[in-house]
Amino acid sequence: MPIFQLRKDPIFPDPELAEEEGIIAIGGDLSPQRLVAAYSCGIFPWYSEGDPILWFSPDPRMVLYPQNFKRSKTLTRLVNSGKYQLRVDHDFPSVIAHCAKIPRPGQDGTWITGDMQEAYIRLHELGLAHSFETYQGDTLVGGLYGVSLGRAFFGESMFHHARDASKFAFHALVDFALEKGFHFIDAQQPTKHLASLGAQEVPRATFLRQLAASQRHPTLQAKWPPQPTP
Repeated sequence: MPIFQLRKDPIFPDPELAEEEGIIAIGGDLSPQRLVAAYSCGIFPWYSEGDPILWFSPDPRMVLYPQNFKRSKTLTRLVNSGKYQLRVDHDFPSVIAHCAKIPRPGQDGTWITGDMQEAYIRLHELGLAHSFETYQGDTLVGGLYGVSLGRAFFGESMFHHARDASKFAFHALVDFALEKGFHFIDAQQPTKHLASLGAQEVPRATFLRQLAASQRHPTLQAKWPPQPTP
């Protein structure tokens, strides 16, 4: 299959036309309009510093259905212990900056480039990107961020500087997703860590059908208020 060259208009080709490794298009920009168009049809940007923007729609797709989240006894004890405190959308720029600095196995450098950080901060300011943050006292020790459209949450990255701090934030995201009736949390690429939490691989065609259904609902487009820790 060809890799499509994007033009000025924020329009994407059919994601089912992606190459085997998931690449569907190259070029374009990281404007809010293009990012929203991309996520709405199951496509996301992923590239390295100095490279052109690459757009992906992998097959299969790693997805967590909130009702399938595996709440281990250890995590439940941590959540109830009071060791960590949760904040939502309190310091999005710091969360994405921390995520960019975390070393990734098999990756040289980060895909969360300066341009990517600026783009997602813009989405956050528009009420479309959100962060779940773990604090120990007043210190940010873990968290995650992603994009919310319709009844889908597209997880982008997470980090931790203290044990299970990212799991604590993920637990809060799942509870929020259950409360608000989100259909799924998109994890994009498979990892053993996410599989251990209940995420599963689904065929791209299945994911796209479920994505389309999730987009028939209004987006919770606003800064999400802090949720009380369970």
